Amino acid sequence: MANIKSQKKRIKTNAKAEARNKAARAELRTRVKTATAEGADDEAVRMAIKRIDMAASKGILHKNAAARKKSRLMAQVNANQA
Repeated sequence: MANIKSQKKRIKTNAKAEARNKAARAELRTRVKTATAEGADDEAVRMAIKRIDMAASKGILHKNAAARKKSRLMAQVNANQA
């Protein structure tokens, strides 16, 4: 455990950020699974893409990782529709 006051504060704020990021990534995975499921509508795909973009804008995902996820999502959605 840290002895320095500022480091104790950083530990608390890092824990909060970790919890927030973990929740956002979990929701992202859920949205992607919903969008790629059989019979998924366009709204589910749109929400999955929106969550990917939001995660990238907030720094939870790297922008290239977000682009890769969106590309793979659309490839899978198009494969399901064909």
